[in-house]
Amino acid sequence: MPSTHTPSADMAEYITAANVLLILATILMLSFGQVLFKTASAHLDMSQPATWVSVPLVAALALYGVATLSWLVVLSRVPLSFAFPFYGLAFLLVPVIAAMFLREPLRWQTLAGGAVILCGIAITAWGARS
Repeated sequence: MPSTHTPSADMAEYITAANVLLILATILMLSFGQVLFKTASAHLDMSQPATWVSVPLVAALALYGVATLSWLVVLSRVPLSFAFPFYGLAFLLVPVIAAMFLREPLRWQTLAGGAVILCGIAITAWGARS
């Protein structure tokens, strides 16, 4: 059944703790999936087909599968125009998680850009309350 959400619907009704938590959980899964993909790529040798499948790769694909199902639940509850701006969090979460687990450098520019993204998400959510 197609979504009954219309652009003119009151956006404030979509800002519930459950919806926001589900959106954040989805973005977090996708972010951890990226770190798992990076981990899988470290052991990848294109000349060795046995390296094409690894535990980190299978875990990343499974996590992306769960995240996709979670995103479908999100989209069944809220308009895409409300949910999608939260994807910007991945631009902050992936580098932070990579720094924590892969010991990649975390530059101040990434954190500053992340702060700008957080402001944008807050403005979008705030606009939904009006």
